[in-house]
Amino acid sequence: MGNNSIKKTLIVAFALCIVCSVIVSTAAVALRPQQQLNQELDRKTNILNVANLYSEGTDVEKVFNNKMQARVVDMRTGEYTDEFDPDTFNHFEAASDPATGRTLSGPEDIAGLSRVENYTTVYLVGDPDDPDQIVLPLRGQGLWGLMRGFLSVKGDGNTLQSITYYELSETPGLGAEVNNPRWQALWEGKKIYDEKGDLSPAIHLSKSASGDNEVDALSGATLTSNGVTNMLQFWLSPEGFGEYLARFRSGTSPDDAQDADGTLESEGA
Repeated sequence: MGNNSIKKTLIVAFALCIVCSVIVSTAAVALRPQQQLNQELDRKTNILNVANLYSEGTDVEKVFNNKMQARVVDMRTGEYTDEFDPDTFNHFEAASDPATGRTLSGPEDIAGLSRVENYTTVYLVGDPDDPDQIVLPLRGQGLWGLMRGFLSVKGDGNTLQSITYYELSETPGLGAEVNNPRWQALWEGKKIYDEKGDLSPAIHLSKSASGDNEVDALSGATLTSNGVTNMLQFWLSPEGFGEYLARFRSGTSPDDAQDADGTLESEGA
């Protein structure tokens, strides 16, 4: 066939497509384990960062293994569960599974999630029975899409340490300032709940923050600030980690199971 033949042109183009597809597919499969390792390293780095345990040159694996303990929490009861392995449990997959997740609708879905998990993994800094910090995963809708991050709460179950986001699509210089270290530093010492003692979180972003339950809103990013507030209001309420954090505030271990009559029974009893 001549070089100007339509048939030859189509055959060459088709063959080229096949070769390129094979190369791309092979590269994707071969690099997948490394990509997964990089994602896991990034996750651990963000967890250490929100707990103020990360700096340039930190051996992430070593510090994470020495300082952190992962536990899976049943958010409906605030208790730990051994039903799942915290090292492999994926709460995003759990949210989509009818056996481990639930559907949200109307006013209860203030974070814009549609579905959430009943179980999730938390990370404890220090002594697991009396942790210095508790790192909680959280997510919710921002201005342009879903924001995923971590919130660090001190061992009293009420005082905030810091917040960080590892996935977001907010506007650079505006909503994306949620990852500005200067803004993140404003969170330390703020209180999640007020003095009423109930499970309704009082923490929120405000343009004129002055109280213990207020953090400065992002300048020029009202909708992102509202998204952060809604995220906090959901995940720190009884729909999220409210029951779990209440145990730390009352001095009751999440390892203690609750009987049907409402009394607590230690799992070790």
